[in-house]
Amino acid sequence: QVQLVESGGGLVQAGGSLRLSCAASGRSFSVNVMAWFRQAPGKEREFVAAISRIGGSTVYADSVKGRFTISRDNAKNTVYLQMNSLKPEDTAVYYCAAAMGYVGVPSYRERNIYDYWGQGTQVTVSS
Repeated sequence: QVQLVESGGGLVQAGGSLRLSCAASGRSFSVNVMAWFRQAPGKEREFVAAISRIGGSTVYADSVKGRFTISRDNAKNTVYLQMNSLKPEDTAVYYCAAAMGYVGVPSYRERNIYDYWGQGTQVTVSS
């Protein structure tokens, strides 16, 4: 089992920044890929960014590319999402996810590769 706990959400004005953190515990040493997804009210949960444990390969959704940066500290079993130039459309609950299996980088966007999910943290961007 892997437990994921997100933190760092909040209310920010458009153009501002936030940094989300996701701390993994349990069998976190077996996690291969960690990712962030988000879900706005009335919408499907969508992929935001992902990073591999080995090599640090990253993938971003087009909507956040150039504004968000995902990183990880393997020693702390923590993944971060630095969000800059935030827009009202970034408002959502942000979820951390962990995948145990080895998959190709193109698959990082797919929800079904992730085995564990956090409870989510709310991010609200005011205009």
